[in-house]
Amino acid sequence: MRLRRLLLLFALACLVVPGAARAAETLDATPRVAVMSAFAPEWTALRAAMSERKEHVVNGTTFVTGELEGHDAVLFLSGISMVNAAMTTQLALDRFRVTRIVFSGIAGGVDPAFAVGDVVVPGQWGQYLETVFARETTDGWQVPAFFERPFPNYGMIFPQPVEVARAGAAEPEERFWFPADATMLAAAQGVADEVELAECAAVGQCLERPPRVTVGGNGVSGQAFVDNRAFREFTFATFQARVLDMESAAVAHVAYANAVPFIAFRSLSDLAGGESGENQIRTFFQLAADNAATVVRAFLRALPAGN
Repeated sequence: MRLRRLLLLFALACLVVPGAARAAETLDATPRVAVMSAFAPEWTALRAAMSERKEHVVNGTTFVTGELEGHDAVLFLSGISMVNAAMTTQLALDRFRVTRIVFSGIAGGVDPAFAVGDVVVPGQWGQYLETVFARETTDGWQVPAFFERPFPNYGMIFPQPVEVARAGAAEPEERFWFPADATMLAAAQGVADEVELAECAAVGQCLERPPRVTVGGNGVSGQAFVDNRAFREFTFATFQARVLDMESAAVAHVAYANAVPFIAFRSLSDLAGGESGENQIRTFFQLAADNAATVVRAFLRALPAGN
């Protein structure tokens, strides 16, 4: 009996004191705005504009603290993809005192009213590839009875909401849309007509019309680089999406779960398959990234400290 008791106590000790269960170390106690981008070309201008820079490396991710446009900030790369974006966002929240999350980057244009170089600041974000892949039958696509059909399908693809647990909530909830913060959207709207955006890329290619900033509407994100006209049209018709990317909705999800205000600035580097010729991202990705960063910097200058 005593041996069994000792073995039980040992097993319990192994469960409750593993090294991975230790509380995350706070690397910086200053309340900061988290400013993030997906990959290196997107954060070049923002990092250059930051003063008093100090680097912290956690699990291979470099976090740069300093001052950016009058705000204490922590700047880092999410990595491309929904999983990387969610992981690095939570890592930042665990290691720094993050008061707001701002994403700056590029995206594919979905709404035909927008063009390459435009900057879009959606009011909400959805995960369009949270889906059921339906069974094909003689009667058409068959979705299991325990799933709903909140949106039209694209062939076998039936978009679904995602379950999310949140601090203070009695139980997890299902939702598709994750909101951007109303206060930060208002600040973005205040500078939308004042920012001068680049019209020509370094390679000498210029945009067909001057780019513009638009605040509001829908954005969607998923684990796919989309370069398909038919799917682009489906995404616009189904979600009334203005832009499509691979990170923002994941960051919005994590921000919502942690009750941290969030906003994303996305400049169009391509049209997600809507171009008449080849995808334009290789020509305009840096112009688009710089335009997003330009708007983010103007936004931060207009954003009152502490909001």
